[in-house]
Amino acid sequence: MQVTVVGAGIAGVACARALHTAGVTVRVLERGRVCGGRMATKRYGGRRADIGAGYFTASSPRFAAVAEGWRDAGLAREWTDTFAVHSAGGRGTTTGPVRWAAPGGLRSLVERLAVGLDVRTGHQVEWVEPGPRVDGTAADAVVLAMPGPQAARLLDPRLGGTRHAAQRQDWLPALVATLRHEERQWDFRGAFVNDHPVLSTVFDDGTRRGDGAPVLVAHTTAEFAEPFSSDPGAAAGEVEEAVRRLLGLPRPAVRVDVHRWTFARPGAPGSAPFHFGADRIGIAGDAWGTPKVETAWLSGTLLGEEIVAALG
Repeated sequence: MQVTVVGAGIAGVACARALHTAGVTVRVLERGRVCGGRMATKRYGGRRADIGAGYFTASSPRFAAVAEGWRDAGLAREWTDTFAVHSAGGRGTTTGPVRWAAPGGLRSLVERLAVGLDVRTGHQVEWVEPGPRVDGTAADAVVLAMPGPQAARLLDPRLGGTRHAAQRQDWLPALVATLRHEERQWDFRGAFVNDHPVLSTVFDDGTRRGDGAPVLVAHTTAEFAEPFSSDPGAAAGEVEEAVRRLLGLPRPAVRVDVHRWTFARPGAPGSAPFHFGADRIGIAGDAWGTPKVETAWLSGTLLGEEIVAALG
């Protein structure tokens, strides 16, 4: 049995891991230079910062076991269960599930899952057609581990059912700004920001990574991000000012770097953990449920197990 997985984010790598564990020959094709997808970590000024997912939680026993394995290996740690909440009515706090972080950046967790797998980075897939075939190469099954709009662009029009499943997904953009300061001027771990024209969340990357660096990472609303598709850096000043006003910081950041995610998060949660059609093409990711890291891992893992069962 030969399966091709397109996309090396956590959903794609989790799917490949489940297939590999079952004895299936699987290859993972990733257009980027590294694994990780939106569990992205980027280096600024010699230091890594998480610019995709802000953290992860673990509520299912299966994913909790994975998180504990990362913790035992020194790759992840329990970060906080309390976030600040900023709204028009003032500032408060909210307590919820434990949020986990990774000292080496969240991408390191995906890289750990990928150890021993056949992952080919820098590989741009152009077309998926009936058979199924990926760029002309046949497989017993194909998995597209990516946002639906990206999957739809790869799918041959003859693959109507799967193409429709991909096109149904609605995704929203976001800007993520990494703000480096001369010194720490705040005392919080993370903050949800409600009804703000610019900001949706702000994270203290120093406590998140555990090195105490004076670095904040701010995520914007979809509405604010929309006009900055071609030049996200042009938003740096406005985002920095919004963060400074929100937190009451006395001094501005000394450097602001901005990354734009065209498909930052799904607009509405899916009702199934994945898609797998009669054409033997599957779609997995965090749009198939509540958008979070755990959902993506479960989606990929369950799809891999479904493929094994379906193909015998």
